[in-house]
Amino acid sequence: MQNFTAQRTPTTTDELWLTEHDPVYSLGLNRKLVRLPSGNGIDVINTDRGGKITYHGPGQVVIYVLLDLKRRSLTIRSLVTLLEQAVINLLKDYGVTATAKVDAPGVYVSRPEVPEAKIAALGLRIKNNCCYHGLSLNVNMDLSPFLAIDPCGYVGLAVTQTKDLGLDADTKMIGQQLVDTLSIHLNAGINEWNKHD
Repeated sequence: MQNFTAQRTPTTTDELWLTEHDPVYSLGLNRKLVRLPSGNGIDVINTDRGGKITYHGPGQVVIYVLLDLKRRSLTIRSLVTLLEQAVINLLKDYGVTATAKVDAPGVYVSRPEVPEAKIAALGLRIKNNCCYHGLSLNVNMDLSPFLAIDPCGYVGLAVTQTKDLGLDADTKMIGQQLVDTLSIHLNAGINEWNKHD
């Protein structure tokens, strides 16, 4: 991602990279007062994205968003909103109501036993008006590694996944659907998809 972004030209095509990671904690640039995990054998890697700490592992969709923001007339805030809205719209297609919060980027859902739980996290880096890193959506994974950290720096933040919401779709299916939804949002432009929500 760093090399791709560093070598971009004004005509470089934007890309969305869909992947899944082996178990790893990802530590962002905002590392102050972060509770680090201990004793579970999962590596912690330093990254150059924004935010604090999160967990990535099998059963989680990760999409890296490599975009020229200037060319797309996107601000950082409008990009965050676009990414959140793509996840919200995807979940809506499955009958799940989800929301975003201005003061805590990501996507949240409510369940009877948990009033608010995070289902998708965002972390971005902007260089020369281009972004990289992206978002993760919990699908069908072991959520226990989240207990060893304060997810995204929030003490006591509950985390959930699509499986626990009754969605019968694996990471391959949901990952491709999310890429398709993001592509539609990016190609339509922020003003157009806001009209439809």
